[in-house]
Amino acid sequence: MKQTLSELMRMSRICRMVFATCLGSFVLVIFYFQSLFNPAMQTNHFMVDGCCKKGSRNALQELYNPLQSDLSGAATLHQARRDQVVDACRTYSASSRKRRVLTPGDLKHLVVDEDHELIYCYVPKVACTNWKRVMMVLTSRGKYTDPMKIPSNEAHIPSNLKTLNQYSISEINHRLKNYLKFIFVREPFERLVSAYRNKFTLKYNSSFHKRFGTRIIRRYRKNATQDALVNGDDVKFKEFIEYLVDPATQKDGPLNEHWQTVYQLCHPCHIHYDMVGKYETLEEDSNYLLELVGVGNFLRFPSYAKSTRTTDIMTAQFFSNISSQQQIQVYQLYKMDSTCLTTPYPAIYGWTNR
Repeated sequence: MKQTLSELMRMSRICRMVFATCLGSFVLVIFYFQSLFNPAMQTNHFMVDGCCKKGSRNALQELYNPLQSDLSGAATLHQARRDQVVDACRTYSASSRKRRVLTPGDLKHLVVDEDHELIYCYVPKVACTNWKRVMMVLTSRGKYTDPMKIPSNEAHIPSNLKTLNQYSISEINHRLKNYLKFIFVREPFERLVSAYRNKFTLKYNSSFHKRFGTRIIRRYRKNATQDALVNGDDVKFKEFIEYLVDPATQKDGPLNEHWQTVYQLCHPCHIHYDMVGKYETLEEDSNYLLELVGVGNFLRFPSYAKSTRTTDIMTAQFFSNISSQQQIQVYQLYKMDSTCLTTPYPAIYGWTNR
């Protein structure tokens, strides 16, 4: 009887050990498969406690005093770009009696990344969708890891990114003084063509057709059909340019952000931008900035489809049907963008810079 009881107890211990082993293995299998299907459980390079936590040197220090020799050449280039802005703003200030102080309402285009101490002023039609995606990755603390997996419409939801106008005055001043501020710009004529192609030639942008297309056709098209007046979906580029240079347009209120001047959106003569990226060197400048931030090994700026991009040659073709007088009017409208931020190439359009 005692032997039987001893055997039963031994079998019971064996069964418990087998059960515990099986249960442990089962739990491990569950965690394994969860890690496969749940990106948040995978190794995340963007967690603040991981690779991208703030180190002893921030991006601002890396920009102005690079320790890495391979970043020194780029630092010199960006100093030259900053000097261009300063020189243009000094000239403009000397010739203008206009003086204004920025209000929080002027700062709604400045996106803030607290973790990496960055401020990005987004300019529509200058890769702002992809840059907003990148900013969402940088600020999400692991929620997002791949910019291109973020739908484009989600990148433009205001609540997904915090802007500088949401802070108090003292908080705004602190961030403007201590964070790296950057902007990406594009030759103004090319940006206008890009805006026109996107907002007036694509059928899915019906809201722009209704809001702006109908107004443009009503003002500038003689003998417009009733269909064109109602739908506004066949605006000609010449009509779009007439709308931009018409003094009556200025009386309508601020221009839409897609063709508003960078000077009005980002205020480069009031805000000292530490880095001015160019659309012509978009990926190079963007990845340089990510290197400064310290995430270059884990995050790269998304490549864009060059086949659909508005080019300088395409821009020249669009403006070939625009009179020299109107081209000069457009240039005057975007003069600060040209002289302050970009390298204009007016010779392509058949007139000389004046």
